[in-house]
Amino acid sequence: MKTTEPPVPAESGVPVAKVDTPPGNSPKRKKKEGRVLSVFSHGMLILWAFMVVLPLVWAVMTSFKSDSAIFSSPWALPDKLHFDNWARAWTDANMSDYFFNTILVVGGSLIGTLVLGSMAAYVLARFDFPGNRFIYFLFIGGMSFPIMLALVPLFYVVNNMGLLNTIHGLILVYIAYSLPFTVFFLTAFFRTLPTSVAEAAFVDGASHTRTFFQIMLPMAKPGLISVGIFNFLGQWNQYMLPTVLNTDPDKRVLTQGLVQLAASQGYKGDWSGLFAGLVMAMLPVLAAYIVFQRQVVQGLTAGALK
Repeated sequence: MKTTEPPVPAESGVPVAKVDTPPGNSPKRKKKEGRVLSVFSHGMLILWAFMVVLPLVWAVMTSFKSDSAIFSSPWALPDKLHFDNWARAWTDANMSDYFFNTILVVGGSLIGTLVLGSMAAYVLARFDFPGNRFIYFLFIGGMSFPIMLALVPLFYVVNNMGLLNTIHGLILVYIAYSLPFTVFFLTAFFRTLPTSVAEAAFVDGASHTRTFFQIMLPMAKPGLISVGIFNFLGQWNQYMLPTVLNTDPDKRVLTQGLVQLAASQGYKGDWSGLFAGLVMAMLPVLAAYIVFQRQVVQGLTAGALK
């Protein structure tokens, strides 16, 4: 039977064999690889930012040009700012009406989606009852259901309810369309919130309603802002649902108005007015994301931390 001798400490004067570090694990090599990876990742981010920002800047520049300048010098700066392009798109192309209708529809549906979605998500995340997981997976299934398959039955349902070509009918459809993702997102977020705060409120005599609206909902503000931004983007850019359920020309939303503007201004050759209307529809989305950018990042990363 072989026995292994214990290692001799270095203080005994006996020389200790030096263990060579493999070449692939040297600190210099790791530092060099990290530097190369950092340069590559930053280069890809700069390239991606250039690809995203350049079309936006070009559209804004084109909206202030004349029609002749658009074709003669498409990449040059405008010789002067033609604000009449915006005025023409706002008044003559009825962009003001489309803008107002979109604010009504998206504003009402966004409020309804956040209120109903947060209440459903709070119950699913905090209370155990028979059918909890079944209801949760029903919402998950709603995210994977193609909306195109529901257009025809949805049209007849809305028509039979007398909500076809109405603002409030479109609001209800938008809420139903956005609820699955909202419940899925907020359920995971409510599970990360501490239960001790709600328990302390119950001990003090607060009801479930008061605990939810005064304590838990303010704590979920980052998640509400994040899912609100995503719903705002989806509802603001929604085209298929209003095209099927809203055929009244006086109640068209902005996406329908842009299609009408592209057709009418294209036939007229009014490309400057077309780009002005495009930028009008684009600015609210950019402004909302720029203002709430930090809250969106906090909401997306809050689920990973407890």
